[in-house]
Amino acid sequence: QVQLVQSGGGLVQAGGSLTLSCTMSGRTLNRYDMNWFRQAPGKEREFVAGFFWSGATSYADSVKGRFTISRDNAKNTVYLQMNSLQPEDTGVYYCNLPALGSNGQGTQVTVSS
Repeated sequence: QVQLVQSGGGLVQAGGSLTLSCTMSGRTLNRYDMNWFRQAPGKEREFVAGFFWSGATSYADSVKGRFTISRDNAKNTVYLQMNSLQPEDTGVYYCNLPALGSNGQGTQVTVSS
């Protein structure tokens, strides 16, 4: 049984940085694509970044150049480094394993202006 456990997040001022982590258990991470999504209050969940098993990455236009997704296979963990955070980045962030339909528990990120 696969489990995704998130850590990181919190409150930061605009222009600041945060790093989110998502650790997988029950599977070997490097065999799967992994995504980060977020959901702001009153809005639909939106794609933020993806790390494909091939090593390729993908980003939403709104975060390109500011966010970086990476993976540590030895730790079975995927990261989302978020720089130059803006208030519109506020929301609950989820890591997602599309192949198995699994999600992390969610992590609140709040950016104050």
